[in-house]
Amino acid sequence: MKIAHRTLACFTCLLISFNSVGVNAQTLLHESVLAPLAQEISGETAKRNLEYLARQHRMRGSRGFHAAAEHIVEQLRAYGLKDARIEQFPADGKIFYGTQKSRPPWDAEFAELWELREVHGQWQRSARIASWEAMPVSLAQDSESGEATADLVHIGAGTSERDYAGLDVRGKLVLTSSQPAAVVPLAIKRYGAAGIVSYAQNQRTAWYGEDENLVRWGHLDTFSETPTFAFMVSLKQARDFQARLLRGERVRLNAIVRAGKHPGSYELVTATIPGADPNLRNEEIAFSCHLDHQRPGANDNASGSVAILEVARAFSKLIREDKIAPPARTIRFIWPPEIEGTITYLNARPEIAARIKAVIHMDMVGGGPETKAIFHVTRGPNSLPSFVNDVAEHFGEFVNEESAKFAGGQPTDFPLVAPEGGKEPLLAEMAPFSLGSDHQVYADSSFGIPAIYMNDWPDRYIHTNFDTPANVDPTKLKRAAFIGAASGYFLANATAAQSPQILRVVQANSLRRTATTLMRLPILDQADQMVLVQQHLWYERTLVDSMERFFRIPDRVRASANTFLETLKKQVGPVERSSPNAQQEELQVFRRRAALKGPMTAFGYDYFDDHYPASRIRPPGLLFYRGLRGSGGDYAYEVLNLVDGRRTVLDICDAVSATYGPVPVQTVFEYLHELRLMGVIQPVK
Repeated sequence: MKIAHRTLACFTCLLISFNSVGVNAQTLLHESVLAPLAQEISGETAKRNLEYLARQHRMRGSRGFHAAAEHIVEQLRAYGLKDARIEQFPADGKIFYGTQKSRPPWDAEFAELWELREVHGQWQRSARIASWEAMPVSLAQDSESGEATADLVHIGAGTSERDYAGLDVRGKLVLTSSQPAAVVPLAIKRYGAAGIVSYAQNQRTAWYGEDENLVRWGHLDTFSETPTFAFMVSLKQARDFQARLLRGERVRLNAIVRAGKHPGSYELVTATIPGADPNLRNEEIAFSCHLDHQRPGANDNASGSVAILEVARAFSKLIREDKIAPPARTIRFIWPPEIEGTITYLNARPEIAARIKAVIHMDMVGGGPETKAIFHVTRGPNSLPSFVNDVAEHFGEFVNEESAKFAGGQPTDFPLVAPEGGKEPLLAEMAPFSLGSDHQVYADSSFGIPAIYMNDWPDRYIHTNFDTPANVDPTKLKRAAFIGAASGYFLANATAAQSPQILRVVQANSLRRTATTLMRLPILDQADQMVLVQQHLWYERTLVDSMERFFRIPDRVRASANTFLETLKKQVGPVERSSPNAQQEELQVFRRRAALKGPMTAFGYDYFDDHYPASRIRPPGLLFYRGLRGSGGDYAYEVLNLVDGRRTVLDICDAVSATYGPVPVQTVFEYLHELRLMGVIQPVK
């Protein structure tokens, strides 16, 4: 009988059994801690800091990033974090930090794009189309200095030779719907265009293209051998150009750019609140974000930067006033450039990476109603089960409940509303792992640091000139900071004494995850059902084991956990899967090369692409695979994460199939084979 044909009666028995042990509504932190945090954390204070950051064009290593970093340090010191500082790491385009090839800093001095009109036989400036001074996002990142007065030619996508059929673009400026970097090989290098004007509609959501006035962030390849410049224009401006060109009009532009990469360093701000327990102070709980972004970059990611800054302020003040006790473990705050700064930091400071027990990462946490954002409390990858994610969900659900009560007119002690902010419920979604920010670096198996990820998605203004402070809600900032603060403070003080509470939270969530697993079974064949159930039980068992990262689990708590897990197994089994016909390659075992730390895809640099032989016709099929709940990048990240020197290729295939949907084992092997040839992984004899 297939697992899918079982009734829910047995699972109901499990629910009743669990409820009988006395689940209650108490939070993991006592009200004597929650209340001071809720009262002290200020959405308005956070937003005042955000308004300053949003005035800076915060590219890696740039003057704008440095100004933002200095502001963070100044505020931290004013808040009482005496060791606040900017750390620097050389970045020259050659130095590697693990899998990140350092990108040299980039700055712009001046950039303008003008339309010209012919007056009495001479071309004169008639309208300014783009200006670095007025709107830095109108100049694509990593543009190089250049100047051109030329006609505009529309090349469509510009990524295929057929886009250039019948067109002469040599010495011209090209108008494209693609990101600037994508058209450089053909438009600039092969056909000799003078520069690029792009209206790329990146970060596609249900609202993309709806507002024709948005100017979106554009990028050129940091490591391109073909230096050029690119301007970004709105969809409205692009359509005006297109219509006039179709009518046979001549559109002539003048472009001037003074910008480029230069020697320098990655900069990263860090500060700590020292741990008070002599036995635990060398362990750390980290609050992370990313400080870099285009101006204004208010929600992405000035919001996360000021949310953790507000946590630092609130902790420091409440400890100084004896309203909460100092944390047992050290709490560290980190403001890096996105992803590349985190990879750099963890590789350059391995002693700090070794001390971090868990991370609370915030990237886009302040989007107000205009952004259409949905707030997520996101779990780590299934390859790294950790109870810290259940802790974050616990506090996320607490804020959901309390804010919903307040919005509905019911009495509550924790409305968590900022005076200048909204009053609607949070409605945070407890979400499975997704890629896209620094949390994926910490959770990469070469570091193996559990990470809580808080983020808004979608956001209709992400990566545009409309991502402004006006669209950031102080109430949202307060609530995000509160969830992070409560989670971080609990983890900073967690000991074996809290293990029964933690286990109760984990088990409550385990029932929800089990219900989801049972609902997924009917669409699978029997073999894939067994794989899904087997991996689910492994995940729940390992989730309990993850407490050992913080403390030894008491015997009575371990016994209680085992009883629960055995009951769970009886309800969702069978789990045994034999593979008598497995091929030799499916039974191979690999381990990661210890000296190379970080995920394959970094920021502005892709280790896999850079090391994949140019002679090969097509990269491994896994990178293009689409499963039931994930696509190529998801599969590739988890496959490498699951390489641990013990799992076979078949084991890895089973685990990633359970997470994202069935994938052929040969497809997984092909990708692992390429990683072996690159020296990323090694076979275990």
